[in-house]
Amino acid sequence: MTTGQAEGATATAPPTAAARRRITVRGVVQGVGFRPFVHTLATELGLTGHVTNTGEGVVAEVEGAPAALARFGERLSGEAPPLAVVETVDGQDIAVAGEAGFRILPSRAHGPSRTLVAPDAATCEACLAELTDPADRRHRHPFLSCTHCGPRFTIVTAVPYDRALTTMDRFPMCPRCAREYADPGDRRFHAQPIACHDCGPRLRLLTADPADRTRPPRPAPGADPVADTRRLLADGAIVAVKGLGGYHLVCDASNDTAVALLRHRKARGDKPFALMARHIADVAHLVRVGTEERALLTGPVRPIVLLRRTPHPAPARGAPTLSDAVAPGSPDLGVMLPYTPLNHLLLGLPGDPPGPRLLVMTSGNVAGEPIVTDDDEAVGRLAHLADAWLTHDRPIRIPCDDSVVRISDGEPLFVRRSRGYAPFPVPLPVPVRPALATGGDLKNVLCLAEGHRAWLSAHIGDMDDLATQQAFERAEAHLETVTGVRPQLLAADRHPGYRSGRWAQCHTDGRPLVRVQHHHAHIAAAMAEHGLRDGRPVIGVAFDGTGYGDDHAVWGGEILLADYDGYRRFGQLAYVPLPGGDTTVRRPYRMALAHLRAAGIDWAEDLPPVAACPPDERPLLARQLERHLNCVPTSSMGRLFDAVSSLAGVCHHAGYEAQAAIALEAAALTAGEDHGPGYAFALRAGPAGATGADLVADPAPVLTAVVEDLRAGTAVPLIAARFHTAVAGLVRRGCALARERTGLTIVALTGGVFANTLLAEATAGLLREDGFTVLRHRRVPPNDGGLALGQIVVAARMAGAAVR
Repeated sequence: MTTGQAEGATATAPPTAAARRRITVRGVVQGVGFRPFVHTLATELGLTGHVTNTGEGVVAEVEGAPAALARFGERLSGEAPPLAVVETVDGQDIAVAGEAGFRILPSRAHGPSRTLVAPDAATCEACLAELTDPADRRHRHPFLSCTHCGPRFTIVTAVPYDRALTTMDRFPMCPRCAREYADPGDRRFHAQPIACHDCGPRLRLLTADPADRTRPPRPAPGADPVADTRRLLADGAIVAVKGLGGYHLVCDASNDTAVALLRHRKARGDKPFALMARHIADVAHLVRVGTEERALLTGPVRPIVLLRRTPHPAPARGAPTLSDAVAPGSPDLGVMLPYTPLNHLLLGLPGDPPGPRLLVMTSGNVAGEPIVTDDDEAVGRLAHLADAWLTHDRPIRIPCDDSVVRISDGEPLFVRRSRGYAPFPVPLPVPVRPALATGGDLKNVLCLAEGHRAWLSAHIGDMDDLATQQAFERAEAHLETVTGVRPQLLAADRHPGYRSGRWAQCHTDGRPLVRVQHHHAHIAAAMAEHGLRDGRPVIGVAFDGTGYGDDHAVWGGEILLADYDGYRRFGQLAYVPLPGGDTTVRRPYRMALAHLRAAGIDWAEDLPPVAACPPDERPLLARQLERHLNCVPTSSMGRLFDAVSSLAGVCHHAGYEAQAAIALEAAALTAGEDHGPGYAFALRAGPAGATGADLVADPAPVLTAVVEDLRAGTAVPLIAARFHTAVAGLVRRGCALARERTGLTIVALTGGVFANTLLAEATAGLLREDGFTVLRHRRVPPNDGGLALGQIVVAARMAGAAVR
């Protein structure tokens, strides 16, 4: 109490001085309504200042009472828009400016890009309500979106993310859209893809001349391209439909003739087609849908979800039928729900005339080529595949196939990481200098990394085709643009014939190029996505089809003791000759005969692969194996799956990658619980030498047991199940021996073979029972789609480029 102040009198507190802070928010904060969110939050708290997009992220300067500034900082991440991912919020005090009001400023494009472009997002509930409301001005608008949904990655041409730097820049906003865009209280405030019937992209339907398909297609005469397309689909037509990241080839999935025709035209063999359903209820009688699968199907990404088929589906009243030609022989159905307004329109809104309720939605491409995005290319390259083209005039900046995911052990397991996930980064446990990894030649995905982030591209495809190699170059340039990473280091697979490696070699421009062993990269990818830091070696089990080994053999059944710096080959599947390379991959009976010969088992006429081998081919193959002509040795577990699939009489010819193994898994799934006596691999000490393993697993006893079971009349599903159990048991024994000799307790399961969930879950369960910590892929695929992530971290270490 000051002198002269009466006791009990209330003192008036002086007004709190204003303060000002500059706050930088990094993460996925552009194209997701973050600036409008900041504007609304600042206004609510009585703060003044401004907010803008920069290459660093969203930068806000806010001024007002310190308590309000503190609340502003706390709520930035906790109440962010649904598609935003806030990684960091950094603030610093700056001089008070006495600014009035709060404004959104134009974006600042100078300086390096360090923000994160958002992936494309499925139509939100608010937009879907508008799409179906006859009273709404965007009723049935095929391109409706807002700050919470719609295209992002596939339309952005540069950062910061503004309309002028997207493929929407050619569509001036009409007055009504412009008012919504400028209104801080509107859901479309600064929504860059904003459009409506008056100012947005336009659909156009083109139809081929059925009498002469060499003629250019003509515009369809109807006034409603969507309604006309639905009629075509109902009549059995195949339509090329332009989507978010490229064209789909679409037909009625209930129409046997249409599905068979698409399969024939695309020369797809028996490879399963993806399926789009209007509602989960439309496929509930066909597949098992758990809580986790339901969340993926209905969430903001809406990937293709691999759902296990119901063994004996009971026809449900009113449920749509499914052609057997959609996924013949597959244990799963790949299902997705509509994720764009056009998808919803194609499947029909309430009150629409009846049309197909299940659609085949497969990538619009020729086999082996990348998905088509350009309209002229779509007409030319898909002319022999499609009867009509539903196209539009919004360009696609970068191709982006649908992602493919399944649930395994209650967690997502990627088969293909693309739309909805790319280019969201994977955090790295060790910082690296700017680097580019070119991945592999199958399921190619490239990766850029800097500091603690790695950005993976969308799925690019198999590098055998020139068009795919050109798509690779465009994807690399685009990813550099949106990430701001300028690589100082390149990484590639060691295989001397890989086109991805040759591209890296031709584009070094004086930068170091590090070659990374294939299976070391697989294991490092699993380690990196689980956040393992330096000095944490693991027992890496890498099972796949093909990987170039240190001894120039084809590896693929490996147990490596590995960290980021290097590896030692602890275990391997015994070598057998791979006669004829890709020819044998396509004809699993050849691999079966090679394995039988290596096991000392006669090619008796009663064995399925012997019967499947043409009589004139059999002596030639025998001489080839005897003389080792064009026979590279392989330790591939993927090839052993092929061999057993043929030996059991399941699959002798593979029309697509891993078909024989998938068919063997499908058979095993029907075996029931009691598998009876199992099979077991023989273990022996490995050969001395730098590239030899300490331990060699000989499959001869397994093959002998399979032959005995066949001759005893054992059911094929039981044989398939016993083989899966044998492989899981082999991993268990190999890892136990590795732990005895090294003390290591962490096991990484990786490689394309572990996309087989029956094997992967059984193996992981056994290892956990034995006290191991098991790492399975959750952020990137176990197949070659995750290879580039491992290449990045290994190359950084090998080149001495890790930042410390």
